[in-house]
Amino acid sequence: MLQNIEPKVVWKHFSQLNAVPRPSKKEERIIQFMMDFGQNLGLETLKDKAGNVIIKKPATKGYENKKTLVLQSHLDMVHQKNEDTNFDFSSQCIDMYVDGDWVKAKGTTLGADNGLGVAAIMAILASDDIEHPTLEALFTIDEETGMTGAKNLDPDILNGEILLNLDTEEDDEIGIGCAGGVDITATRFYIEESIPENTTAFQVVVKGLQGGHSGMDIIKGLANANKILTRLLFDTHKNYNMRLSSFIGGGFRNAIPRESKAQFVILNNDIEAFKASFETLVKAIQSEYQSLEPQMSIQLQDCDQPKSVLSSDVQDLMIKSLQTAHNGVYRMSPDIEGLVETSNNVAKVHIEKGKIEISCLTRSSVDSGKWDLAHSLESAFDLAGCRVRFSGDYPGWTPNPNSDILKVVDRLYQNNFGEKANIAACHAGLECGILGSHYPDMDMVSFGPTIKGAHSPDERASISSTQKFWTFLKDILKNIPKKNEPLRNEGH
Repeated sequence: MLQNIEPKVVWKHFSQLNAVPRPSKKEERIIQFMMDFGQNLGLETLKDKAGNVIIKKPATKGYENKKTLVLQSHLDMVHQKNEDTNFDFSSQCIDMYVDGDWVKAKGTTLGADNGLGVAAIMAILASDDIEHPTLEALFTIDEETGMTGAKNLDPDILNGEILLNLDTEEDDEIGIGCAGGVDITATRFYIEESIPENTTAFQVVVKGLQGGHSGMDIIKGLANANKILTRLLFDTHKNYNMRLSSFIGGGFRNAIPRESKAQFVILNNDIEAFKASFETLVKAIQSEYQSLEPQMSIQLQDCDQPKSVLSSDVQDLMIKSLQTAHNGVYRMSPDIEGLVETSNNVAKVHIEKGKIEISCLTRSSVDSGKWDLAHSLESAFDLAGCRVRFSGDYPGWTPNPNSDILKVVDRLYQNNFGEKANIAACHAGLECGILGSHYPDMDMVSFGPTIKGAHSPDERASISSTQKFWTFLKDILKNIPKKNEPLRNEGH
């Protein structure tokens, strides 16, 4: 499907990547694929103890005196699919198609995040006509669920002085900073109780939401399926004799939940009033989100009687704690216009069969702000009797507006495209902050092609933007400064 779109060499390697399952934490096959790729090219190919793959390529003739350059992207992708999509990520290739200027996938994530970056690096490594300095291609693992590849990178395996991270998702943006983050997991166990007599069972299903990246898209104010469902349950719990049996919603910590469902029972005497109240609240919620979530669906369905319910006390605590838990933007940056400083995503709720587990991802470009919100969430869940633990803490990337490579890239962008790039920090979690902790003298910027809807089945990559990105990347390779050469202050 992609063989006739430009740049053909990038889409060829992207298609090959999408034939290899590569979910976070289960990257064995893609690691071996990349090892074989490098070795088949006759290039020095290494794997460190974490599983990161490093492929080194000598400079082309005439570029031997340029600074060594690290090209970096992550191998893993978010495996998400629509509820009604029949797809096995472990055995099927991503089913891609072209829709105008966009490459999309049928009912699943596309893997352009960060597969297009990986594919571009592969194309450079495999080329015999692209001019470049000495290259170190760094393919990290597990970026999406903890950045453990970057965290555990061998601090002596790279020699590069400059790093280009190819994981930014707007083609007019040059990234110089990003947010840090921490995962919050709240758990508790409960004793299941039998179903009360004279009750009828119902299921509420929230679906059709846009979802998206919990960092880049959090500023949009999109609906979170877990919070929408909590709002419905809170009202039903407060006003009627409702007993909750299960609550299953969301999935990946860095994806805004698109779907969520709950089962509960209502006393027969309350059913008529409950249905009328429920319908009124649904209409109010849909009205609030009509411009942002036009496909929002909230369905109240009959279902079989469940086997058990939560106790009234546990139910009260859990619904109230979820209602309290902040979701979305917490604070905007006072220093950088339009930048989200701190946010939280109530990413996953799993309540059934005697166990409660709630997962959040809190992000901030200010470490103290990150922990302020994290401790607020910890307090809410602690008051509900949960054990709360923090994991996957990673630092942000502090912007350096005086970066030498930034000056080069900024100049080349204006020369190529006749406009000034958007030099910005982002609210996503790039690996640059972590990589910089291993290599504090390495000069870094981030850029990439335009990708929309990352981490959701609506993910799509712009074809024209990928052409622009490829032209830009090749020009940067030709203009890396020489070793021990001060940067020239060239005009635009």
